Amino acid sequence: MPSNPDRRRKLEKLMPEGSIVTRQWLMEKASLSKHAVDNLVKSQQLRPLSKGVYTRGSVSLSWQSIVCTLQSIMNTDYLIGGLTALELKGFSHYIPGSRKTIIHLYGNDKWPIWVDGLISEITFVRHRRSELFATMDPATSQQCTSKVTWGGGTQELNISRPERACLEMMADVPNQISFEHAEQLFQGMTTLSPRTLQRLLEDCTSIKTKRLFLWFATRNRHSWLAKIIPERIDLGSGNRVIAENGELDKTYQITVPKQSQNA
Repeated sequence: MPSNPDRRRKLEKLMPEGSIVTRQWLMEKASLSKHAVDNLVKSQQLRPLSKGVYTRGSVSLSWQSIVCTLQSIMNTDYLIGGLTALELKGFSHYIPGSRKTIIHLYGNDKWPIWVDGLISEITFVRHRRSELFATMDPATSQQCTSKVTWGGGTQELNISRPERACLEMMADVPNQISFEHAEQLFQGMTTLSPRTLQRLLEDCTSIKTKRLFLWFATRNRHSWLAKIIPERIDLGSGNRVIAENGELDKTYQITVPKQSQNA
């Protein structure tokens, strides 16, 4: 059995301050017994956050450390997406005033109850990944995912690529994201990949989201729109009411705010 100093050094190497791990991970990756974990808690080298969940050191917890645990420690399918992914990639220059930071996560796995309320200033909004891409194959999903580093570049988080995040964000218009906010975001999306967008639009199962995305793209005259082949995209039939008391856009058969039509 390793000595206490050896155990401490091994723990510090495997578990940076402020990171969050589970008892199962400590037993498997750090080769610690249940008794050893309990002793680390008693000696305050580990701080329990919930049953079977621990952190180390005095560094304040971050939403990134929580997501890193969900992705790398617990191996859930939760992906940072939508507005949060766009902000991480530098697309968002306009953030509505809020007392809390909202983090959008996309996945179908069971949600750990210990996550909610762990950081009072953070609200995690969970989206079912199947709401938009129910039939997307794993290979395509992986191609539409990228990574960002955090924690001084020592750790990585899985996030949606901007093209995918844009469609995820569109699904929240106008209930969670206003037309005005979406407009400001879309103005900066000049470098999206038309090939990736084509694949995503063909795989997306939300008619409303696809029509609204194409409406914003047409409105902003982005050059990549010319390379999109609309005939290969299922846009359904009939009108869709998106903005109450709005005006009908005849091209995409959606109602949009009246002022937007003339902007």
